Amino acid sequence: MKQKILVIGGTGKTGRRVVKNLKELGHKVRVGSRNGNPAFDWDDPSTYAAALKDMDRAYIVYYPDLAVPGAKEAIKKLTDAAFIEGLEKVVLLSGKGESEAEACEQIVADSGLNYSLVRASWFNQNFSDGAFRDFVMSGVVALPMPDAEIPFVDVNDIADVVTKVLLDEHYNSQTITVTGPKKRTFKEVVEILAKGLGREIQYQPISIEEFKEGMTAAGLPSSYVWLFGYLFKEVLTNPANQTVSHDVEKILGRKPIDFEEYVDYTAKTPVWKTEAKTL
Repeated sequence: MKQKILVIGGTGKTGRRVVKNLKELGHKVRVGSRNGNPAFDWDDPSTYAAALKDMDRAYIVYYPDLAVPGAKEAIKKLTDAAFIEGLEKVVLLSGKGESEAEACEQIVADSGLNYSLVRASWFNQNFSDGAFRDFVMSGVVALPMPDAEIPFVDVNDIADVVTKVLLDEHYNSQTITVTGPKKRTFKEVVEILAKGLGREIQYQPISIEEFKEGMTAAGLPSSYVWLFGYLFKEVLTNPANQTVSHDVEKILGRKPIDFEEYVDYTAKTPVWKTEAKTL
């Protein structure tokens, strides 16, 4: 049976891939974004009902992160609206090892809706389509927490898992954790990037305060600076965030994409093309 599905954050990293997957399967997809029709804006709860109207299911991605102030209130208002509109099911993208995200998960679980929760580790794509791309392009990746071992996950795996659990009732009321197959330090992933791109790229460990000062100096909003400080200080130190899950393999019947695979296929795109010095 074909479904009518709202994808909130449908132009983002995971959302646009979920949209593509669902359309290829023949489902009717509505992209929830400020530029959508009808428009959806997290900062304007009056837009929620119109975006949810006539939809069967929804994929929820809260921007910029479930940890930020106001997220819990927005998720509550959205799930209340989804319940009133009679949605069959929602899937929430959550953060692995984030206590604030878990509070939002509980709101979804208590909403009266069928639901699945997908907890994701840090994205591979942060290095190509996110906050760390400029570091890669400059040849110096300056980040805190050199000892943190992170099971970076590919957004294509997240999207494929979300697509599966969104459509399959077997995963109702379940919490799925998606990670890559191995834990990596920042130094290790930078070495993989350098080798895969044939460039001189170095990892430079810095303090969290130095990182935040650099973001402020670059003109980034204070809320953004706070968020990354939180993610480094609170999330990466959480042992739960440094464990490998096998849920991708269980749900998709294949191994998750490793960081080397990510670098290999991304290097074939224009995203890292530059005149940087080669090895």
